[in-house]
Amino acid sequence: MKIASACWWIGNAAGVLLSGPTGVGKTWLACALGQQACRQGFPVLYQRVPRLTETLRIAHADGSFGRLLTQLARVDVLILDDWGMTPLDQAARHDLLEVIDDRSTSKSTLITSQLPIDHWHAWLNDPTVADAILDRLVHCSHRINLKGESLRRKPLDKDNLGEPS
Repeated sequence: MKIASACWWIGNAAGVLLSGPTGVGKTWLACALGQQACRQGFPVLYQRVPRLTETLRIAHADGSFGRLLTQLARVDVLILDDWGMTPLDQAARHDLLEVIDDRSTSKSTLITSQLPIDHWHAWLNDPTVADAILDRLVHCSHRINLKGESLRRKPLDKDNLGEPS
């Protein structure tokens, strides 16, 4: 896959949007792209969106929000896993906009989601904020929609059909 081997997408501050059903390898592929970026010398940070929004909420409370935004803006590749898994409150939506906006023209963001990209606007649940976030993400990103069965599904052992292991 050319996108992984050369990491040219990072140098162009492009993003990658990986979508597809559970278990098809979105997180695995995102981590593989992140690992390749690390091997090419790019700093990478992996965050699950539910944990990131909680970390941002705590940062508001303890006064470290600005410092955290600066750290997130500096990393060359930010992997946001499980986008669209849990509902967002108004503060979380605005915090995600800040994170995405700080990175939109200078750094790469890689997002994994079970939710089809066409449904992200509804998930964000605020037309103005959703327009702002998606305008910064979608137009400068490579979209990859994965399909297939869950890779976690274990194949049947033909020698032991019906017998407990």
